[in-house]
Amino acid sequence: MILVDTGPWVALFDPKDRQHVQCDRRFSELKEPLATTLPVLTEAFHILEPASFGARRLREFLRRGGTGVIAMDVTALMRAYDLMDRYADHPMDLADASLIVAAELLPTRRIFTLDRSDFSTYRILRGKRHEPVEIVS
Repeated sequence: MILVDTGPWVALFDPKDRQHVQCDRRFSELKEPLATTLPVLTEAFHILEPASFGARRLREFLRRGGTGVIAMDVTALMRAYDLMDRYADHPMDLADASLIVAAELLPTRRIFTLDRSDFSTYRILRGKRHEPVEIVS
C-alpha cells in the first residue's frame, strides 16, 4: 500500500499545476493500492478550491473508489498531536502527521509526496524502533 500526501493529489487533478504531467505519469505507474487520510483530502480540497475543475475531478475519483480513505479515531488524533509536538522544530501539520499515524497503523512505510524535505526527517514508530519513510515520488 502507498499512502498519498496532498501535493500529488493537487498536481494530479489540477492540469495547470507545474507537476501535473510528472504526477499523472507516476500515478499511472503505481500498481499498489492507494490510501490517504481525511486531513490530506481536506488540505487538497482547500488548495484546489471546492468549485474548481480539479476538485470536481478529485471528488469523482473518490466516488469511483480510486483510493482508500483512512479516518482517524481519537487515539490516532492524539498520536498525530504528539507527532506535531515532537517535530515542532521542523513544523509538521495535521495532514503530514495523519500520514505518519496511518503508516504506523498499516504495514507500509511508502508515502507518495512531493515534500521530500519534510518526509525525509519524519520517522514511523514500529515497536520501539523509528523507521524512515520510504518516499515515493
